[in-house]
Parts: sequence; C-alpha cells; structure tokens
Amino acid sequence: MFSRACLLLLSCVLLAACGQVWNDPYPVAERDQNVMYTAFTDRPKHLDPVQSYSEDEAAFLYQIYEPPLQYHYLKRPYTLIPGSAAQLPVMRRYDARGRELPADAPAARVARSEYEIRIAPGILYQPHPAFAKADDGSPRYLELGPDDLEGVRGLADFPETGTRELEAGDFVHQIKRLAHPRLHSPIFELMAEYIPGLKVLQKRLADEVQRNPGWIDLTAHALPGVEVVDRHTYRITLKGAYPQFLYWLSMPFFAPVPPEADRFFGQPGMAERNLTLDWWPIGTGPFMLAENNPNARMVLVRNPNYRGDPYPCEGDPADRDAGLLADCGKPMPFLDKVVFSREREGIPYWNKFLQGYYDASGVSSENFDQAVNMSSQGEVVLSDDMVERGIELLTSVSPSVFYLGFNMLDPVVGGGDTAAGRERARKLRQAISIALDMEEFVSIFLNGRGVPAMHPIPPGIFGARDGEAGINPVVYEWRGGKAVRRSKDVARRLLAEAGYPDGRDAKTGEPLIINLDTTPGGLGDKARSDWLAKQFRELGVQFVVRPTDYNRFQDKIREGNAQLFFFGWNADYPDPENMLFLLHGPQAKVRESGQNAANYQNAEYDRLFEQMKGMPDGPERQKIIDRMVAILQHDAPWIFGFHPKAYSLQHGWVENRKPGSMIRNTLKYQRVDLERRQALRAQWNQPVVWPLGLVALLFVVIVAPAFLHYRRRERATGVGGAA
Repeated sequence: MFSRACLLLLSCVLLAACGQVWNDPYPVAERDQNVMYTAFTDRPKHLDPVQSYSEDEAAFLYQIYEPPLQYHYLKRPYTLIPGSAAQLPVMRRYDARGRELPADAPAARVARSEYEIRIAPGILYQPHPAFAKADDGSPRYLELGPDDLEGVRGLADFPETGTRELEAGDFVHQIKRLAHPRLHSPIFELMAEYIPGLKVLQKRLADEVQRNPGWIDLTAHALPGVEVVDRHTYRITLKGAYPQFLYWLSMPFFAPVPPEADRFFGQPGMAERNLTLDWWPIGTGPFMLAENNPNARMVLVRNPNYRGDPYPCEGDPADRDAGLLADCGKPMPFLDKVVFSREREGIPYWNKFLQGYYDASGVSSENFDQAVNMSSQGEVVLSDDMVERGIELLTSVSPSVFYLGFNMLDPVVGGGDTAAGRERARKLRQAISIALDMEEFVSIFLNGRGVPAMHPIPPGIFGARDGEAGINPVVYEWRGGKAVRRSKDVARRLLAEAGYPDGRDAKTGEPLIINLDTTPGGLGDKARSDWLAKQFRELGVQFVVRPTDYNRFQDKIREGNAQLFFFGWNADYPDPENMLFLLHGPQAKVRESGQNAANYQNAEYDRLFEQMKGMPDGPERQKIIDRMVAILQHDAPWIFGFHPKAYSLQHGWVENRKPGSMIRNTLKYQRVDLERRQALRAQWNQPVVWPLGLVALLFVVIVAPAFLHYRRRERATGVGGAA
C-alpha cells in the first residue's frame, strides 16, 4: 500500500515534468490547428444584418456577410473598393426634367441619383440547410413539422446542406427587409428619406402582417426605386444627391440575404429553438458561424465555398517596412478558425493574454501601467516586460469625437433672442472652452489615450487639417511648432467681456452657475466632477452636477432643458458630412428630433453644409469645410473635447494586423505563426512541479513512521497466532 502511494506521487511528478502545459484552456485537438484566439466582453444582441448596429456584433457580421463594397485594408485615408461587387457602382445624376447631369453638378440641381451595381459572378453562399435539395429538386427542409424538429438545436442538426450562386435579387431582397415592420431596422427612417419607396413598402407589409402572423414572402412585393436589372446587376434610385450612400454600401445593412433563408427560418417552431437569421447568419464571406453560445464562446470557421480573394499588394509607405505587404497576392483567409471566448472581467482577460492564450488584447485602465510607459517626450511606449515578450503596440485615432455641448436654447449659455445677449453668451462659451483643459483631462482620466479636438472632424477624415492650419485659434495659439492652450487670463478676460467679471453677473452681483446634466457613470462621476469643478472654480464660476437616470436625461435633451451635457459620436463612415451634420440647424434636437443636441443654428453654416454634403472631395470642398469649421470655432456651441485613441496589443506571432476603426472585415487578412505561438506558450506556462515533490516528501516523512509501526504490529500479531 505504501509503495503504491509513493509510486503514484512519483508518477505525477514525472508526468508534470515532461507533459504539455497544464493551464491550456483549449481542447488538445485544437493545439496544432490554424486557429486564432480572441475574446469578447458583451454578448451580441443581433446577428441579422438588417438590425445589427453595434461594434460587438460587427466583429462577427463583417466576417460572414459581404456587402457590395469594402474599405481597402491598408490605404489611409479610407478608400472604398469592390467587395462582392465586380467594380465600383456606376452613378448617374438627373435633373427634374430627366436630363443627365455631369458628375460635378451642384447638389441643388440633382433630382435623382441612380446607382447601378454589378455583382461579381461565381460567388457562392456558405453551405446551409436552407439550400439543401430533395431528389426532385425541391427545398429539402420546408414544411417541417414538430416531429421533424424534435431534437434540433442548431444548424448542425440538419444533415444536408447546399449552396447556390449569389444573385442581384439577394441584395434587393435585403433592402426590402429594411421596411419589414417586424424587424425594426435602425436605419429605416434615414434610408426612407432617400428611397421613398421604402415607406410605401412598409405600409403594404404592415397591412399584410395584420392578416398574416407567419412568414411573409417579400419576393411578392415590389420596392419602388430598387430593381433587378439582370442576374448580376441591380439598380438603386435615390431622391436627390447623396454621395455618402456609397459608404452605406460597405455595411451589412446592404449585404445580400437570400430569400431561401427567410423562408427556411420563417417556419413554425424555428424561433423557439433560436433557429433564426438573428442567431445563425448566412453569407458569402470568408467565415461562417459554427458555434453560437453568446454567454461563453462563439466560433467562426472558414467558409469552404469562399473564393479566396488576394491579399492587397499596395498600401501606405510605412506598410512595407511593417511587413504588411509580405503576403501580397496570396489567397485569403489565412485562418481556418477563430475562437471568441467571453470574458466578463478584465483581469482574467489580461492574464490569459500574457500567458499567450489570446493572440491580441486591448489596453484597459487596469493594465495600462503594466503594458505601456510614458517617454520623456510624452509618447506612449511599451513597457520592458512587454518588449521582452515580443508584444507589439498598435495605436490609431478613432473616427469619433467626445464633446461637452452647450444647449443653445438656454438663456445663459445660448444668449436668448437679442444680438447683444447672443454675443455675451458666445464669449462665455469661449471662456469656458479655454478654461477646461482637455489635455489634462485626457492625461488624468484616459491615460493619455486621446487627442484634443479642434473641431468635430477626427484626424484621418477628409477636411481635418494638420499643424498650424488645423488648430482652433480661439482656444489655442501656435508656439514652438505646436498648439498651446491659451491661458486662464484670456478666459477670465472673455468672461468679464461676457458680463461676468470674477464669475459674477455685473448687473446683479449674483454668482454665475453652470449646470452639467449627466447620468450615473457619465462625466458626472465623482472624480471627473471634482476635476470640472476645479476648472470652473479657477474662473470664479460655480459648477453644479445635475445627475439623473438615463431616461430622464434623454427627456431633458429632447425637451431642451439641459444646460451643459457630455456626448460622443462615432462616425458611421469616413466623410466630414457624418460629423458636421451634428451641428446642422435642420437636425436640431428640440425642433426636428435630430442629432443636433446643442440646438445650434447658424444660417451661413447651414447653407454651406447643404452645399458641402453633396460635393466630391477636393480643394473646393476643403475650402467650404474650412469656413464651416471657423464658424464653429468662433461660435463655440461645443467644448471640443477629444478624439479617443485606440490602443491594441498583439503577440509577435500575429501578422497583418493594421489598426483602422472603419475597417471591420479584418479577420480574413490576419495570420498566425503557429510554431512560434506554441513554443512561447510552452515557455511561458511551464508547470511548477517542485511543490509536488515536496508533497511527496512530506507524505513519506509523515506516513512512513505510522506505516512501519503498522507493519511491526502485523508481524507481531502473526507470530503470536502461529505459537
């Protein structure tokens, strides 16, 4: 007995010394497979491309669906190229009399715009039971009854699959789905402004929904303004001029959905088993969803029917030095599988990355100091520990802006109806804009992960200027080759000119009070509120935080009852129109229920916006944008806060990752050096076996005397019995 126990402990020690790492969280079968490992924190709510509109969902959708267009992976500024389309759409513009206009015709003359889109032939859908055929050629899995669905929990439970070629009608079908009253597409209202036929179709579908609680055949309904030209060509007619529509054609809202999928998933009993397009997307992209457990694990696998488009051969000048052109011309994707594990807490996520079990990671506040250091020049660099592990840092400025908005309907910060009142309020807003030190805010609360904003347009989007030409001259001056914030003395002078010397109303002597309306978890949190109060206190201005729940806060914004508020906006597409419209008068929140939460109005700005939005990029458009930006800087309806900076870490075995927030179909480009990953994982996760040896030794020391005593008693008993 004793000898067997000792042998067992010794065997455990020896096995630990020569075996694989013990803490590998993945199945042994995946160890030599071409798999990328990553994580997600928030479960995706929608995977139906007509409904999905969040970054959490985009990580999956853009790998599965192929809209007509996509962004070039390497070029900056962002450049549209064909996706599932054979070429960029052919656009024609017509006036009210039906005469074709030149491409540079003013937007005001354009009555309608036609986009003709030709799809590349030979593209196949992923294998899917919706395409499976019976012997007679009819759909294999239609008119399923309760017995047919017994035990079915996922697509893998259907033994037969099929495919077919992508057709123009699939794109038209998806555009019709924007109008489906049961699907509630978030872009319906916007698109209905340009494709009026969507509202006509929605009304017809709403009538049918009342009569028919089941599946609705959209192929039986026409959509005015959208038509199939031939098998691989379709045409979309827009009201007026809307050149930004091309960017929408790069989003899953306009990706193809085959009518067979809606018919298959629309059968009774499917939704109760999560057999819906919202749970199991179907596309022509490089990957398909093989496992959907949004509380734990999501798995994408290579689409065996994918055509393998080539890796790009051109990019920015620095891309070649970064090794981003080494795979020029090779067929994609390079990965066979991508495993997403859900991590609800930051520390386990970070630890698994350091152990090599995640190939890449973001940089959160909790691990910022461990990951990076600030150089003497104020630059962010990797820590020595990260460098020793071969970890690389990727940074990019996100196409977003965060700002403090003034409600221009408020009599204090907006100025009211008189010219004198508006001038006083403008100087007050300028004073506050100077006083709130956004550089300090970014340093303290964002670990330096942001770029102070000079206006609404983020760097990298047409219209944003660099250097001295790009600064906000009201808030900054150019000194020593860089932008330097104007002093508090300038802010105090403007405050006095506004009628509030030392923070008191010059007429009444009452203190000036500025109220920040916010929600819990917003800018009103204690540390940020204290910082803001300090900035205002240095001006002599009293600062009050008015926190409220989210719904009440939204009511305040909608009704124009806020005074100062904190908002942000992520660009939908890389065009200045998508940022500058946030201050367009016809988009005013109170009067028009638009996105202009500041309720700002300026007649010249609004006129220039209407002129600019329909123009192609070029010197004339830049000149108009420069004037619009100057108007905003002078009027200061926002405190232009910051553009967030995205930080990402990756292990040295990951190839072909280039940051770019607009580009979301990134997984097909990425590659993993499997041998290097496996070797470093083994090196970083060597089992510590000496505690087992110590346990074995302690076992011997403690148990051996008792065992020897027991054996002596056994022998003594045996001798006595024999006598």
